[in-house]
Amino acid sequence: MTTTASYAAADWGTSSFRIWLIGETGEALSERRSAEGMTTAAKTGFSAVLEQHLEAMGASRSLPVVICGMAGARQGWVEAGYLDTPAALSEIVRHAVVVPDAARDIRILPGLAQRDAAMPDVMRGEETQLLGSVGALAGTRLVCMPGTHSKWVRVADGTVERFSTFMSGELFDVVSRQSILSHAVAEAGAFDGTHPAFVAAVAEAMANPGMATNLLFTVRSGQLLHGHGPTEAKARLSGLMIGLEIAGATTLAADAQGAIRGAVRAPVSLVASGPLAGLYTQALTAAGLTSELIDADEAVRDGLAAAARALWPA
Repeated sequence: MTTTASYAAADWGTSSFRIWLIGETGEALSERRSAEGMTTAAKTGFSAVLEQHLEAMGASRSLPVVICGMAGARQGWVEAGYLDTPAALSEIVRHAVVVPDAARDIRILPGLAQRDAAMPDVMRGEETQLLGSVGALAGTRLVCMPGTHSKWVRVADGTVERFSTFMSGELFDVVSRQSILSHAVAEAGAFDGTHPAFVAAVAEAMANPGMATNLLFTVRSGQLLHGHGPTEAKARLSGLMIGLEIAGATTLAADAQGAIRGAVRAPVSLVASGPLAGLYTQALTAAGLTSELIDADEAVRDGLAAAARALWPA
């Protein structure tokens, strides 16, 4: 028996694009991924990119589409704006923007904004992962969402209270490619979160975050003076970056961490996939925190599914 798609769900990043056809019972019938993120689609046309993928998957011309991510940015397809924190995740769908003059029903979900004068912050795309992962859970949770720009979010009973962005992934890329440390990590092999240099570096960064730039230089000096290999150097650099992030995040969320470590005793909700999931799981352990892993791909699909059910209940 052939299953008919009920809607399409897309996650449109800055440099990546993912889309799924979703069946009547919520299962993914088809999936496509490409590098046609916002940067590319802004030049070639968002509608053209979307329709090309839908046609390749055999979607009907009337199939509705729900989208999260950078398609709703100011430089994207149609600006979807932001909901201000504190924001109930259930409210995201009510503020979805309709793409005008489209041949099909296309809705773009908004992002979240923290308009604190001292700590302004924004997220776009991660709010949908939150909706799909912790949006329906009771209690206070600290959510870690690793990436190029990692997000740490305090969610209480389905409401995003505060969040902080850390440029750990981008800084790791810049430092490992364009600084003096590029010589130390050149030709490094693969490593995971169990590498001793990684674990030790997380602990060092957590204990002495004020020594951050000095600790980073020891990646180079340790190689010159103690013969550390490139893989060890890269593992150390990664551990330092993630350790500094965790140190900052847990300081900013001290009240949430207090609840987690005290009566609630809930682990950090780690929304991640791929190598980052393993690195952050081990890093949180090294930092003395427990975590529960939530697959990032499943979280965004579940969030888009929740939005679709609210948008098109029939």
